[in-house]
Amino acid sequence: MNGIGLEVCVDDADGLAAAIEGGADRIELCAALSVGGLTPTAGLMALAGPPRVPVYAMIRPRPGDFVFSAADLDMMRRDIDTVRDAGLAGVVLGASLADGQLDAPMLRKLTGHAAGLGLTLHRAFDLVSDFKDAIELAVELGFERILTSGGAKSAPQAIEKLAELVELASGRLSIMPGSGVTLDTVGALLARLPVSEVHSSCSVRQPAHDPRLVEMGFVTEDRRRTDVATVQAMKAWLSAR
Repeated sequence: MNGIGLEVCVDDADGLAAAIEGGADRIELCAALSVGGLTPTAGLMALAGPPRVPVYAMIRPRPGDFVFSAADLDMMRRDIDTVRDAGLAGVVLGASLADGQLDAPMLRKLTGHAAGLGLTLHRAFDLVSDFKDAIELAVELGFERILTSGGAKSAPQAIEKLAELVELASGRLSIMPGSGVTLDTVGALLARLPVSEVHSSCSVRQPAHDPRLVEMGFVTEDRRRTDVATVQAMKAWLSAR
């Protein structure tokens, strides 16, 4: 990999194809990016594997918080099995306690079940009050990276905090900025952050083509789609670093 690595999040077959064509270094495979990403369908996982580039599947059984029940855990274990059966490279995990801290027992169960797969800790990390302790837990559990916006709504709003996280990680895992990372914002981020990879949707707005779909509540007025040209442009910019 030359320059800074690019992970692109996608939630459908067209987005998967666009990310691959555009030159993404890794793909985060999801459903429902409009709610932050959920576990992709078994069909989309099968379409993504065996991957031409590394594909990590989101393991999140429902929208809302990251406080998971025993039933949620059972679902997530089964979804991890589907990821492994599809031949994908890894999983994207996270779990919280009611106070926002990472749920260490739940994460131990999930990472143990995912043995042999790559591991990304998702933005449940952004809810914690003590980033140092959370990073130490992530290192202990074998996570390769933490996808984070530095505790803010978007990464460009928390550049100094992200710099602190990079220092706390001390090269033991990757701090991967995500949320709000675009061609317009990535320069300011990387001018301050010594990171090896970034996370972006590389998407453009796509107005609904049929107003009836909006009226019936099937789609929002504007949705976003992964754009090949945007992936290519982001990859070219990062490769030149």
